[in-house]
Amino acid sequence: MFDNKKLGFWSIVLLGINAIIGSGIFLLPNQAMLLIGPFSMVVIVFDMLLVISIAMCFAEAGGMFKKNGGPYVYAREAFGDFIGFEVGFMKWAISIIAWSTMAVAFSTALAKVWPAAADKTISNIIVVCILVGLGLVNILGVNISKALNNIITIGKLVPLVMFVAIGIFYIKGSNFTPVFPSGSYVGGSFGAAALLIFYAFTGFESIAVAAEDMDNPEKNVPKAIITVMIIVSMFYLLIQGISIGILGEGLATSKTPVADAATVFLGSFGGAIVSAGTLISIGGINIAASFITPRSGVALAKDGLIPKVIAKQGTRGTPYIAIIITVALAIPIALSGSFTKLAAISVVSRFAQYVPTCLSIIVLRKKRPDLKSSFRVPFGPVIPIIAVGVSIWLLAQSSLEKIMWGLGGLIVGVPIYFIMKSYNNKQSNTVN
Repeated sequence: MFDNKKLGFWSIVLLGINAIIGSGIFLLPNQAMLLIGPFSMVVIVFDMLLVISIAMCFAEAGGMFKKNGGPYVYAREAFGDFIGFEVGFMKWAISIIAWSTMAVAFSTALAKVWPAAADKTISNIIVVCILVGLGLVNILGVNISKALNNIITIGKLVPLVMFVAIGIFYIKGSNFTPVFPSGSYVGGSFGAAALLIFYAFTGFESIAVAAEDMDNPEKNVPKAIITVMIIVSMFYLLIQGISIGILGEGLATSKTPVADAATVFLGSFGGAIVSAGTLISIGGINIAASFITPRSGVALAKDGLIPKVIAKQGTRGTPYIAIIITVALAIPIALSGSFTKLAAISVVSRFAQYVPTCLSIIVLRKKRPDLKSSFRVPFGPVIPIIAVGVSIWLLAQSSLEKIMWGLGGLIVGVPIYFIMKSYNNKQSNTVN
């Protein structure tokens, strides 16, 4: 018998799509066009191959474990408690910052439709309502979150599907020349564009974080990760191609590129539909974040790396303490006004999850041959090694400031780890 409170395969796929497709897909085309012109299509393919390589490593690792945690679990099993804690700590911290950012992003997007939302007080009220409201929804149980996630994800995909299905007939081939903005390649623009576009793919690693709330996770998590990345990659390629084909060089200066392109072939009605899709999209990623973020903390608590009480479940089987702490931390970050700069480091910090996970595949195959996965990355260690190498190259394309912020987050976790280790040792000695 399947537990009807668990997430089935297609619910996992929708959760993954929701975790990846947020505001980025609506803002990506213009920035990519500005950096490298129509050649941005090639950059998307490059990032797609890198992300799928990393995703395959997550798929194999995800098939080995039933427990919550995702990257943290893989790193801990492969490299020990300290590295595992660092990965898990960064996952939870950055997820909280990212959720705060998306809550404010929703309020900002809403202001374009409802001008009153631009008022700081009203905006703050909206942000708090989003964070507290979704926190309560999650405390009430997985079923409610699952239903909302499925409805919102389908709702935000509808305008995108419509944009692709109709817009593809309005493409002008001449808009794809010149291939580069200035007519020739500018050094460094490929790396800058690759890093920008890569950010839009992030979030797939969240699929495995809530494994315990999924039906048959060893089988469904790997399949879902690969399915999600193929769907998202195709969407990104099609939307970028159609946006270039319709707006041409004007795409680089458009602030709302997908909505502007839709307006060209569907009129103001089409632009309004896509604007609504933007709100639904950002709302959807808020729902996904509200479900996934607290469970990053639960995984750490269950293993005693932060106080175990954080993993405590309520009568409805949800980790209410982790949810309350997550919301309590997210609110001041969202209202501080400085969270946007912190959110910019999330793309750097995510490599603290990606690189250890890729390396863990090589280590776990040797160290834990008893762990069998329903999916295995092909070609032995080749793909994980390539994924790590390219990830390090891509990380090097970031600014020194962002790299320092990312490393700073890891440093903050060091004293917390040793404090908890000392506490656990004292507890163990007391029991003995």
